[in-house]
Amino acid sequence: MDLEHKFCRFDAEVTVVEGTKIEGYASLFGACDHGNDVVSPGAYGASLKRLGAERRAVKMLWQHDPAQPIGIWDEVREDARGLYVKGRLLDSVEKGRETAVLIAAGAIDGLSIGYRTVKAQKNDKGQRLLTELELWEVSLVTFPMLPSARVAAKGEHPDDAALRELAGVLENARRNLAGG
Repeated sequence: MDLEHKFCRFDAEVTVVEGTKIEGYASLFGACDHGNDVVSPGAYGASLKRLGAERRAVKMLWQHDPAQPIGIWDEVREDARGLYVKGRLLDSVEKGRETAVLIAAGAIDGLSIGYRTVKAQKNDKGQRLLTELELWEVSLVTFPMLPSARVAAKGEHPDDAALRELAGVLENARRNLAGG
């Protein structure tokens, strides 16, 4: 199978500190993205275990370009919520410095995972339920697909943005149930 990508906006779920430190969620379990895919809890577990055993790391890339690594993910793990990442942009790399400036200016607001699907199935809603993924990289990107993982605005707590987004989802659901 080919390498696939899942994009996530990151102002609600990822925080940038001191211009170079990045922390938050690159993927949220149970959230349907614009490609009609839903990642199941545990989907990254085998891949992360294998990477650890082989002493390899998930790469931090610019726009999925393997020729443009821009930082280091110091921590990548699953928890009950999703795929948590913590790392740092390398300010000794030109593209790392540029990325920090673009994030600060609000020009870049997305994360995207690069992965290969190992196991998936259709659920009763017609969505593709991703149950096992081989994670390759997490990129900073311009156009995200999953709108629920974004960088928090300065002075805003990441959970505040997440609560606003959840309120929007619930309002959309209420409208759909009400017939429009």
